[in-house]
Amino acid sequence: MEQLIYASSSSVYGANQAMPFSPHDSTEHPLSLYAATKKSNELIAHTYSHLFGLKTTGLRFFTVYGPWGRPDMALFQFADAIINDKPIQVFNNGDMLRDFTFVDDVVESIYRLTQTEPTSNVSWDALQPDPATSKAPYRVYNIGNHSPVSLMDYIGTLEKLIGKEAEKILLPMQAGDVQKTHADVTDLIRDIDFKPNTTIEQGIKAFVDWYIKYNKGVLK
Repeated sequence: MEQLIYASSSSVYGANQAMPFSPHDSTEHPLSLYAATKKSNELIAHTYSHLFGLKTTGLRFFTVYGPWGRPDMALFQFADAIINDKPIQVFNNGDMLRDFTFVDDVVESIYRLTQTEPTSNVSWDALQPDPATSKAPYRVYNIGNHSPVSLMDYIGTLEKLIGKEAEKILLPMQAGDVQKTHADVTDLIRDIDFKPNTTIEQGIKAFVDWYIKYNKGVLK
């Protein structure tokens, strides 16, 4: 099946605080330049779908983590700092909730979406437009666990698995960030019969096991 599947982000929900975030919600108020670029990706994809019939599927990823994660992402930075007795920065004084999504669940979602393809929504109403669909062959999905976890619980799980407590520097909220994310994955379940469901205990353990092996015994 020929289509374009591209990465968007939960950050497009921006100032929206209706939980859980649904792909059928408005995303007209991004709070960061990163979010604005992801929103732009979706707009360009829709335009191509409309003008050229290109089938496009946008995936709004929710805080992806796991083995082989980028070193500049939070989990890698936290693990590296804890292991090397360095402090970690915790924004909004730790008062954050994230819909952490394990990388294997992301891969499974993408694979299953390659086995289907977006079609025109024959019921699409231009007077009450649905942002997740179109008369063009265009779709947007959330890829998330549908189960927000507090940042402090996330860090606590990592501390337990490493066997060391982190020195935490509590800081204010970063500009452009949001306090909570929560994915509505109803459409994903309906269309590919799959829901990301790896717990943070399972996912962080897989990351720590990989990190130890990757760094060849850095943990003493």
